[in-house]
Amino acid sequence: MSIVWTSRLSVGVDLIDEQHKIWFEKANELFEAGRQRRAKEYIITMFDFLDDYTKQHFRDEEAYMEKIRYPEIDAQKKAHASFIENLAKLKQDYNESGGNIMLIVNANKMIINWLTKHISNMDVKIGEYAKTLK
Repeated sequence: MSIVWTSRLSVGVDLIDEQHKIWFEKANELFEAGRQRRAKEYIITMFDFLDDYTKQHFRDEEAYMEKIRYPEIDAQKKAHASFIENLAKLKQDYNESGGNIMLIVNANKMIINWLTKHISNMDVKIGEYAKTLK
């Protein structure tokens, strides 16, 4: 099941939107690798990329929120920490299972839920707040 970034998910902050687009692209590569039952090593590499990229994106997003004094930054940080924890758990479970495809399905659901719901419910508010500062 692939996911597509749409303008409906735009935060209106170029750096954040561009990073979200890359996130969607790489998440889709992970799902496709699982669907095609590609080598476990490739899937682990994708998990590693998503883990590293997610942490960098969250650092950038949080730095931007601090810069604009975003009032809901603590809720964002809590959500970010929870997602990083869940992603690490999925990666660990995948490694320990020997490459169980059901874990890729679960990763798919978790990431789709995060990308669509978190961005549309929480991240979009960052852009709305930033517009009030202009």
